Amino acid sequence: MQSATRPNLKNPVHLLAFGLGTGLSPVAPGTAGSVLGVLLYLPLSGLPLAVYLGITALLFAAGVWLCARTSKDLGVHDHGGIVWDEVVGFLITMIALPREWPWIVCGFLLFRFFDIVKPWPIRWLDRHVGGGLGIMLDDLVAGLFALILLQLALRLL
Repeated sequence: MQSATRPNLKNPVHLLAFGLGTGLSPVAPGTAGSVLGVLLYLPLSGLPLAVYLGITALLFAAGVWLCARTSKDLGVHDHGGIVWDEVVGFLITMIALPREWPWIVCGFLLFRFFDIVKPWPIRWLDRHVGGGLGIMLDDLVAGLFALILLQLALRLL
């Protein structure tokens, strides 16, 4: 992690921003947060698309505030343990896709690829947009990149 500062997981804001503690994983906290995204996706995926989109939008908006507040509390911008953005990024990846394990696994791998590699404009957003919006925005775009590829695959297969 980027700082010796640790979150207070008794604080619900920190608990959510750190993905219910998954962000404290000593290895690959972003991947651990994405696993939490899969676990959240499973019950949400059975909802009507409009409801899924609404909940995802609310989780994104909440994430802007959660991540900003937690970063401020810890004194570190985009602390490595803040993984709410990965949770929401995975939910974006899976919009309107079949609720089947091959799609979930491909979505997970593609989202992690784009989140880690950060091709343009993801890297630019990560470096130039600050605050909670900046923390959330690069993962939103990584999720959109993965979503586009998966939607193309869905239509071609």
